[in-house]
Amino acid sequence: MKRLFKILAYLLGAVVTLAAMAAAFIHFKGVPTYEYQPPAELKDLQVPRDSMAVAQGAKIASMLCKECHKDFNTGKMTGHIMTDMPKEFGVVASLNITQDKTHGIGNWTDGELYYYLRRSIRKDGRYNPIMGGYSFMADKDIHAIIAWLRSDDPSLAPDPKEYPENKYNFLVKFLANTVFTPPALPAAPVLIPDSTNKVALGKYLADGLYGCYPCHCADFKTMDTKVPERSVGYYGGGNPMLNYEGETVPSANITMDKETGIGNWTIEQFREAVKFGKNPKGGPLYYPMFPHTSLTDNELDAIYAFLQTVPVIKNDVARYKPKD
Repeated sequence: MKRLFKILAYLLGAVVTLAAMAAAFIHFKGVPTYEYQPPAELKDLQVPRDSMAVAQGAKIASMLCKECHKDFNTGKMTGHIMTDMPKEFGVVASLNITQDKTHGIGNWTDGELYYYLRRSIRKDGRYNPIMGGYSFMADKDIHAIIAWLRSDDPSLAPDPKEYPENKYNFLVKFLANTVFTPPALPAAPVLIPDSTNKVALGKYLADGLYGCYPCHCADFKTMDTKVPERSVGYYGGGNPMLNYEGETVPSANITMDKETGIGNWTIEQFREAVKFGKNPKGGPLYYPMFPHTSLTDNELDAIYAFLQTVPVIKNDVARYKPKD
């Protein structure tokens, strides 16, 4: 028996030693870099820059880009320290996406921007695990974002402001080396679903374009960026998100559970909540949720139709109550 215990102790010690060595390796390696290999067809990519494309890009940016990349003092797209990021991710600042040629994206080609938006890999091979890449976004919408980035929007005017390199904690380094790796480029063109197919369009808007599921799953650490439906608590909420004051604001359960979700909401109440931040139970919805005033009623109806197909989760999320 003593010999058995001794063998088990040796095995346990070996496992602990290997785990410590692996952790040390990941800690010192940090977030991995990748060989920069965009396909040849991206070299000469020139996206349309007509007024319709710019307007669509500005609409997407108002709900997807600006909340992360805006300097709240100047309104410029020079980034900010993301105090609403989970503390275990470290000290993270969003990037300068103005047209500054040194500190922003002024020297990037359309193809380089496309590759970055898809895979979150910079020209020097550095990977941005916080952004993660938009593998489900339609080509037309990615082109629209690029058109907006090239536009004369004052918030994009060249500005040299830049933050120091991000100081990722071990958790981000671990996830970036294991599950949150860069998505592959799509094997075929990604198209926007036909507007007559409300469920497909709603899934595209919620999962592919505006990224609703990461916030409304159980936790950022257990979401699945490659197969969103496999995210733990998919649309069941409870993700312990932070506001800018560092207070925890759990995300809402937006499955169609009648007791703990939105199963009793009418389509009109859903529109009011998403578009204007009005809670049908009274009072406002609080940041990180913000009014999505650019969404049309047809888009909101499509998202609502899609949510009706999502498996129901019973999860009674405690509503955030401000201190004042």
